[in-house]
Amino acid sequence: MASVLNVSAYLFTRIDDPAALRVVLRERAGAAGLRGTILLAEEGINLFLAGTPTAVRGFVDALRADARFAALQTKESWSDAVPFGKLLVKVKREIIRMDRPEVRPQDGRAPAVTPGTLRRWLDSGVDDAGREVVLVDTRNAFEVDYGTFAGAKDWRIERFTQFPDAADSHRDELEGKTVVSFCTGGIRCEKAALYLRDEGVEAYQLEGGILGWFAAQGGAHWDGDLFVFDEREALDAELAARAGA
Repeated sequence: MASVLNVSAYLFTRIDDPAALRVVLRERAGAAGLRGTILLAEEGINLFLAGTPTAVRGFVDALRADARFAALQTKESWSDAVPFGKLLVKVKREIIRMDRPEVRPQDGRAPAVTPGTLRRWLDSGVDDAGREVVLVDTRNAFEVDYGTFAGAKDWRIERFTQFPDAADSHRDELEGKTVVSFCTGGIRCEKAALYLRDEGVEAYQLEGGILGWFAAQGGAHWDGDLFVFDEREALDAELAARAGA
């Protein structure tokens, strides 16, 4: 049975002292024997960590004790070995780079739909108001090639900074429809949904991203695997490393 707990989590929240916080979290995660990556910026935190269940959950609990991170939600998966070579804790300008400073999730989230609501919409083909539902994959093209929702829009972007221009170029595909942006864990689709709404699109984000969808709905409406940025390479809808990975 897999014994290594892997967690991914992010939260857009104001951090006035990311450099000072980096020192604290680096020491705490290192002492717990964790490996992975923690990104900090004035707009929030983004982390991918692995270790023993006690160590990982203890680190997350301590993080949530800080009022800034009380709302942090994790997505869990398991592996036989730690899929990270070392621990990195970095301060960045953005925890997910979009180069659109006017998009500020830390000041307020875009509306989200739960996996259950989206499943109902996809099963029926329309949302609760009878509007056509369009799924927009906000990930990079090579990630999409591993797997995506059936029929989702894939604009073949190579990096997330290209998303705004791609959305502007494909605006006609979104007009008059209910748009749901999605990504691996929620961080990119949160910024994407805010950008789309600022441009007048009726856009929502998928709560919890694809990882949240797999946990709640399995592989329904999904084709393929899910690329992840660690040594496992890809997960199936059961959140297990794909065969041969």
